[in-house]
Order: sequence, then structure tokens, then C-alpha cells
Amino acid sequence: MEELMIADELEFQHVLECVFDVQKHESRTYLALLDAPGSTVAELAEDLERDRSNVNRSLGTLVEKGLAERERRLLDAGGYVYQYTAVPLPEARERMHEAVEEWSAQVHERIDEFGSAR
Repeated sequence: MEELMIADELEFQHVLECVFDVQKHESRTYLALLDAPGSTVAELAEDLERDRSNVNRSLGTLVEKGLAERERRLLDAGGYVYQYTAVPLPEARERMHEAVEEWSAQVHERIDEFGSAR
């Protein structure tokens, strides 16, 4: 959060990275998912021009952070594939607001507590 306070210009992607503690490649993956819901790892790897294993790790982080959802789809020929969809932007924005408000409340508590034990 500290980075947000000192930045001259804030882009959505940078705020997303700071608030959710994700890397740039993970935020790029989230933004790509917004444009292409239901994508597979292979499709995203091609779109992002990244290795499939790296995209898979990014997706794992996004799912863990609650920014993406994974759904298993059965294939006609047998087997299955996972498809990923980004949490809708309004929901992500709301979560970002909540995280910043929580952080702000913690900072205010620390400020108020400072010097009271002296």
C-alpha cells in the first residue's frame, strides 16, 4: 500500500498489484481474462505470449486471491480442460476499496495507539 501513497500516477493495474499483492504478470493475466472469459491456459499463454507453466502459476495465484474462477469442462473426445474467468471488474473494484479501507483503519489505530504506552 505504501507504493500507492508515493506514486505520481496510479494506473488500475498498479493499484491491483499493490492491493492484492500480485506480480505484474499476474495482473496482466487478470486483465486478459476480463477480455476473454472462459479461456484455457493454452489460450491465455498464446494471448500473453508467455509459457503455459507461467500462465498456469499466475492463474493459480489469481484463483487463490479470489480474482479468478476455474471451471472444469468435459471434452467431447474425452478428458477435460479447465476454463478461467476473471471476477467481474465491479466486484474486483469493491474488494479493492474494502482492502484499502481495512488498511486505512489499521493505520489509524496504530496512530491512535502511538505513545499511549509511554
